[in-house]
Amino acid sequence: MMLRKLFSRNKRDEKGTAQGVTAQEGSDRETANKTEIPADNSVDVPTQAGLFARLKQGLAKTRTGFVDRIGQLLTGRNIDDSLFDELEEILIQADVGVTTTLELIGRIRQKVETERITDSSQVRELLRAEITALLSRDHRPLALPDHTPAVIMVVGVNGVGKTTTIGKLAYRFKQGHAKVVLGAGDTFRAAAVDQLRVWADRVGADLIAHQEGSDPSAVAFDSVAAAKARQAEFLIVDTAGRLHTKANLMVELGKVYRVAKRELGRELDEVLLVVDATTGQNALSQAKLFKEAVPLTGIVLTKLDGTAKGGIILALANELRLPVKLIGVGEQMWDLQDFDPASFTDALFN
Repeated sequence: MMLRKLFSRNKRDEKGTAQGVTAQEGSDRETANKTEIPADNSVDVPTQAGLFARLKQGLAKTRTGFVDRIGQLLTGRNIDDSLFDELEEILIQADVGVTTTLELIGRIRQKVETERITDSSQVRELLRAEITALLSRDHRPLALPDHTPAVIMVVGVNGVGKTTTIGKLAYRFKQGHAKVVLGAGDTFRAAAVDQLRVWADRVGADLIAHQEGSDPSAVAFDSVAAAKARQAEFLIVDTAGRLHTKANLMVELGKVYRVAKRELGRELDEVLLVVDATTGQNALSQAKLFKEAVPLTGIVLTKLDGTAKGGIILALANELRLPVKLIGVGEQMWDLQDFDPASFTDALFN
C-alpha cells in the first residue's frame, strides 16, 4: 500500500508524579494521557473548513499581538520613514528577528516606491504577500515515499513537545491503517521510554526500547531492523532531548543518524527538528546547532497557540532555508497540522 495514500486519509506538548521524574517529563506523560483518543482508536476527522478554523483559533494570540498591531499602525498614516521604523519594531517584537525584519521591510519599501503607493493600508497587503512568499520559497510537505519503511528521525531539546509530536504522527499514520514502529532512542532521560510507551500503547504502535542509559545508536539499529522485519510502513525514531550547547552530545546525535542510515541502506526520509514557538529567538539558535549535527529536512513548530510572538516561524524559514512541515496549534490529535504557507497567512491576517 502506498504510504502517500495511507497518510492522506487523515489530513489533519510533556508535568511529574513518579519518583525521579522531572516536571517537564511528567508533563509529557500527562499530555499523552489527556489527549483524547477514542477506545476504538478512531475519530471524526475535521473537514478542511474545520481544520482551518482550528488553525485560526490556534493563531489567535499571534494575530492579536502581531497582525492587529500592524493594522492599527497602518490606519490613516502617511507612508514615511517613521511608519517603517514602527513597523520594523513590531516585527522584531514578534520574534521575526532583525535579519528577516530588515529584509521584509526593504522589499516593502522598494515596492512602495516602485508602485508609487500612497495608501498606508496597502502596506498591510504588501507585508502579507511578502510573508506568504517567504514561507513558500522552500516549502515542501512531509516526505511520504512509496518505499517502506519510511523512516522519520525526530530531534529537539527537552520540553519542546517532541514526544507529543511523535505520538500524534503515529496516531495519524495508524488512522491510515499503517503499521507503525516507534524507536525509543531517548535512553538518558528518566521516564522518557515510559512516556513513549504510553503513546505507543494508546495509538497501537510497536515500540522498540532498551534499558535506560543504553546506547541510543543500538536502539536506532534495532528499530530499523525491526521495522524492516515487521514490514512496517513507518518508523519514527525518538532521540535524546539533549542540550544543544553540549558538543559531545550533538556528536552522539550524528552517530545515531549514521547508524540508522547504514542499517536502512539509504538516507532517512525525514530528520525533523521540533522547536517550541514560545521560546522565540532561542529556537533559532537551537535550530542552527542541530543543523550542524544532523542533515535536517524540516521543522515542526509546536505550541503556536501559546504565544503572541509567532513571528519566529518567519525567522526559521528565512535564515535556515528549511521548510516548516508541521505546526502545533492545540492539544487535540488533529492540532498537529500540515503546514501550508497560504492557509497559515490567511489564518493570520483574516
